[in-house]
Amino acid sequence: MSRYYRYRLPPWAREWIFVCERCILPIVIFQSIRTIFLPTTFDVLLLGILIGIFVAFQLEWI
Repeated sequence: MSRYYRYRLPPWAREWIFVCERCILPIVIFQSIRTIFLPTTFDVLLLGILIGIFVAFQLEWI
């Protein structure tokens, strides 16, 4: 099984990953503020998924 390296991807895929990596933090902040003021089950689940994606980007799993 080959290890996944983000830098060996095609340039368009690498650029897409970098754009998503930069956009995820403002989305997490907005969603956490929204969840604080209007907590619904969907908002809590969405915030958990977004935090998981953010952590995956920070640890370079994605």
